[in-house]
Formats: sequence, C-alpha cells, structure tokens
Amino acid sequence: MEQGKGLTGFILAIILLQGAVAQSKKEKRLITVNEDREDGSVLLTCDLTDKYIQWFKDSPNTLVQNTSEKTFNIGSNAKDPQGIYWCGGSEYTSKPFQVYYRMCQNCIELNAATVSGFIFAEIISIFFLAVGVYFIAGQDGVRQSRASDKQTLLPNDQLYQPLKDREDDQYSLQSVLPSTEFSESKQYILESSQQRDFQP
Repeated sequence: MEQGKGLTGFILAIILLQGAVAQSKKEKRLITVNEDREDGSVLLTCDLTDKYIQWFKDSPNTLVQNTSEKTFNIGSNAKDPQGIYWCGGSEYTSKPFQVYYRMCQNCIELNAATVSGFIFAEIISIFFLAVGVYFIAGQDGVRQSRASDKQTLLPNDQLYQPLKDREDDQYSLQSVLPSTEFSESKQYILESSQQRDFQP
C-alpha cells in the first residue's frame, strides 16, 4: 500500500515536470494581429524570413494569397472578420491562428470620462427637477371658492328633514297595511319584547 502511494506521487511529479518543460519550450507565435489602424482594417503579420509567403484560411489547402509581403489584410473590424489563418514559407508553416471579431454597433465604451459625464448629467437633471417642483409647490395663489365646495350643514335640532308631499314621485305615497295585518304585527312585537324581558 505504501509503495502504491509512492509510485502515484512519483508519476504525478513526472507529469507536472513535463508540462512545465513543455511550457518553457513554447515556441513564439509566427502570426501577430495589428488592429490599431485609422481605417479600421485588421492586418495579420507573418514573422517568417522567406521571400514569398502564402496565406491560408480555414484549412491548410485553401490558399488565399501568395505574396511577397508579410502582411495580410483580412478586412474591416466593423464587418466582423472571422476564420482560422496560417502563413507558410518554403520551409516552415505557422500554427493555426484563429481570428474572431464581434463588434457591437450600438455599444458605448465605458471609460472614466463617459461615466463621470453620466453622473454629472444626472445631478443636473435632478437639480432642475427639484427647482421646478419648489417653484410650482411654493406659489401663494389664493384659490377662488366655488359654490360646490361649500357644505350645507343641518341644524342640531333637525336631524331629518320631513318628506315633501309629491304625487308624481314613486316613494312619496305611503302604503297602508290592512287593519288585521297591522294588529297581528303589533301583537307579535309586544309578545317578543315581553319574552325578552322575562328571560333569566
């Protein structure tokens, strides 16, 4: 068991050391990108020393340009140039180099000046809004009272106003109960009130 752990640790150490050695021997890239041009075009530069350089796109068999120049213009960065490129000479061919542009047409670059401009504009707009609210709310205009604003209050001794006699109104006439129904309802009311009084 002890030997298995030692062997595993030894193999792991060898793998890590090989990765470090491979990384230190990493060869330099033969293709570099130059995108800082005034016209917005993107140039690929091949660092081979050959007189004639061939440029390939998307596969080593697709020849795009055979030229004596070391640069290759792949188009404007606004048109989103994309692809895998190789450059090759008579002896060496570069490793594949992937180019992928995705430009945002409606984006704003957020740098310190843009952010401070947004904050300053926000403060100014809030200030003008506050001044406008202050002047509108602070006006001492006397409002003219209208007749509809006044309430007609009833005097204390007169809680209910009497009904006026009208013949054409639906509720102006009171219906009269027949005398038998009236006496029965009166008797029922008296009996129910007496029962309520005598309950223990």
